[in-house]
Amino acid sequence: MPVHEKLLQIWKPAFSSVVGNGLERMVLLLLFVFAAVFNGITTSPEVCNNNFLPGAKGDQGDLGEEGDQGKLGKNGPPGLSGASGETGLKGEVGHTGKMGPIGDKGCKGDTGLEGPTGLKGKTGTTCDCGRYRKVVGQLDVNVGKLRNAVKFLKSVILGLKETEESYYLLVKESKRFQEASMNCKLRGGTLAMPKTSHTNHLMANYVIQAGLTRVYIGVLAQSKDTNATGNYVYADSSPLQGFAAWSQEVELNSRVSPTTNSSCVELLSTGTWSHVECEDTMFFICEFPKSRRGGGALS
Repeated sequence: MPVHEKLLQIWKPAFSSVVGNGLERMVLLLLFVFAAVFNGITTSPEVCNNNFLPGAKGDQGDLGEEGDQGKLGKNGPPGLSGASGETGLKGEVGHTGKMGPIGDKGCKGDTGLEGPTGLKGKTGTTCDCGRYRKVVGQLDVNVGKLRNAVKFLKSVILGLKETEESYYLLVKESKRFQEASMNCKLRGGTLAMPKTSHTNHLMANYVIQAGLTRVYIGVLAQSKDTNATGNYVYADSSPLQGFAAWSQEVELNSRVSPTTNSSCVELLSTGTWSHVECEDTMFFICEFPKSRRGGGALS
């Protein structure tokens, strides 16, 4: 039963006994309206329902303010190479740099044009040329005598032999190889180094003229555990190139295993070289280079 009907059943007898028919009808009408409204409110399903239908789309709002700059992201992969740009304008001339090293001497240039004839000079005085010629002639004679004296000193008294590049002195003092090498250095030279067949032949004749059979020369092995000629050098540490006068016995032994620890070299009167123990004592030949001005180290 609806609520308003229940209320009418409860309140109708009470109002009937209190008021008259006209007033009763008026009160009943009000109660009926109140009951109907209350019933509609309590029974309506829309009172507790929050499901509203969406309205029409509104207008677009204003743009918001620009936000703060975000954090930098990771570097992306390198892009493709761009096209070459245009050549820039030529820059200004830079400051003058430091002077570079002196270059090599150039080739001789062509002969220049002949210059103009000079002015005529003054007349010279009379010269007594005969007297000066006599003095110059006497000087030439004296220079020739001096050269012969020096040559006699070198060849006879000192016993020197010479080539175009060096002088050679046979020292008749029996010494070990190292002692002989030091003796030559103290004299201003080195142990003789026969680097050509001509020099080797001259030194061999030197040995024969001195009545000897062998002497130390400036040839030695780089390492003491080999007899191979390829590892021998001259006293100035230059390698044996183009010339060597090894004896047949040495050349034969060089093709097989060495039989001794010989690392020094001697020159025989026959002009051949042979291995020898460095502790052996014998005479030796020193070599002295000539000076650039044409004189000798011992002149």
